[in-house]
Amino acid sequence: MSTNRTNRTIGDSVTFLRFVSVMPESGFTVRAVLSDGTIRKLDLEGLLVGPVFEAIRTDPQRFAEVFVDPVSHTLAWPGGVDLDPEVLLGTPIASAG
Repeated sequence: MSTNRTNRTIGDSVTFLRFVSVMPESGFTVRAVLSDGTIRKLDLEGLLVGPVFEAIRTDPQRFAEVFVDPVSHTLAWPGGVDLDPEVLLGTPIASAG
């Protein structure tokens, strides 16, 4: 049996992980709750690259507008900007501190 970043294999069934809720924390860190109840603290700074993320990267108030898109179940911001859920689920957990 194999798994990838967006699902977990249990026996012959596959459970797809989705983001359920998100809360911005300090800097570019968020606390996200996944559909299996797991809570992850993610540092998104390294993912917010390129012109599409410029306003989010340079304005803490814009970054704080992060939400879980109800259709794609990934982290998103107003204006249609979002992050690939497979990339997010492979993001290292931020260190406590």
